[in-house]
Amino acid sequence: MSDVSNLRDTIVPKSDQINSEQLLYGPMTITVTSVARGSDDQPIIVHYRNENGRPYKPCKSMRKVLIFAWGEDGNQWVGRSMTLFNDLAVKWAGVAVGGIRISHMTHIEREISLQLTATRGKKEPFIIKMLTPPADDRVEKFRAALTKKAGEGLAAIVDAWGKTPDDIKAALGGDFYKDVTADITADVTEEE
Repeated sequence: MSDVSNLRDTIVPKSDQINSEQLLYGPMTITVTSVARGSDDQPIIVHYRNENGRPYKPCKSMRKVLIFAWGEDGNQWVGRSMTLFNDLAVKWAGVAVGGIRISHMTHIEREISLQLTATRGKKEPFIIKMLTPPADDRVEKFRAALTKKAGEGLAAIVDAWGKTPDDIKAALGGDFYKDVTADITADVTEEE
């Protein structure tokens, strides 16, 4: 594969879950497809559209946010969306290492402010903003149009993707663009 127009896939750590390094390039909006119980260390596994085997396993603070905002019934979370980002201020063993946090959520009536544990004995405010998801029909129209553009070549899809609204990009998922460009570059490589 010789295409270097998007090298984001080269920084994805080998892992069985999404992790903060994957969000260094920016936030990612995910739409929940199912919720499952996990291990004692990671008791909730959130599967989402286009996850590619890397589900979201929220930390305890973010589990509190999810349950506060969406309720304790994980079945009710399906179809709802949230925006994940890498909060570089998250500490582990006293060192800022970064961690996944939720910035926006659908299905909340107003902005949410919670006091969450920052360090032992210290709480800090944490704010979740409302996320308005794009209408599914808009997403599907863009998916079809972008797929058609991919058939016109790499330059066409790069240009069309650049003109796609951010909410649609987020709803399609970060892997959609990677997948359609990978198909094109694979075709080009085979022709050479």
